[in-house]
Amino acid sequence: MPADLHGASHPTGRAKTSDPAGRFAARPDTILETCELSKDFAGFAAVKDVNLKIRRNTIHALIGPNGAGKTTVFNLLTKFLTPTRGRIFYNGQDITSVRPSELPRCGVGRSFQISAIFPHMSVLENVAIALQRERGISHQFWRSMAALGSLRGDAMNLLGEVGLTEYADQPAVELSYGRKRALELVTTIAPKPEILLLDEPMSGLGLEDIPRTVDLIRKFARGRTVLMVEHNLNVVANLSDTITVLQRGEVLAEGPYDVVSQDPEVIEAYMGPSHA
Repeated sequence: MPADLHGASHPTGRAKTSDPAGRFAARPDTILETCELSKDFAGFAAVKDVNLKIRRNTIHALIGPNGAGKTTVFNLLTKFLTPTRGRIFYNGQDITSVRPSELPRCGVGRSFQISAIFPHMSVLENVAIALQRERGISHQFWRSMAALGSLRGDAMNLLGEVGLTEYADQPAVELSYGRKRALELVTTIAPKPEILLLDEPMSGLGLEDIPRTVDLIRKFARGRTVLMVEHNLNVVANLSDTITVLQRGEVLAEGPYDVVSQDPEVIEAYMGPSHA
């Protein structure tokens, strides 16, 4: 990782080339990249000229103080917002105009701050539904578990990986919050995405659930890429290979935690000028 954090955050003029595929061919370790990504709301620049390079098979964290633009960047990457300017490349392809519903077919999985599961279906049915995409079966969440029987074995194996086997037949709504987040992580993993985009995976978890969730993310990150927005800096330090710090919608610093955490500008952004 370059010692110059700011230099690492801002690509050279090559980032503006009209041949992204050629650039990715020269850097096969890059899976997701943004070029001058910007988002304005009624004249206010929530995100300004953000250039990200997410390396393949790494865990990359996006952090920053409140109002830094983390959630806006995340929603731009997951296509829930449309950029005002700039482009997004995934595996060398321009996906700036791709609809959110098309991302899973590209190999992108995402989680939400609020648990996104079918609460009145069983835990097993939630996972079986998620497996349909990976098997090329159209989503028909009203089908009975009997009709989805061919998926039961794999669904049970996934539940076993997160310690939810004993809850397989229980309605998801009856799970504790921590177990609901584990179930959501499983349903995100089930279609075998190439990259996971996790929106504050520790949000709302009790202290006893955080280490378990950290272990699950580390486990599921093997052989794939993870980009996460996270407020818990202990988790970020424990999990991340690379950290991008945002402030006022712009990249402030980028690098490994032990470098970024010592950057005077990062310290000032979090703690105020008296601590810099």
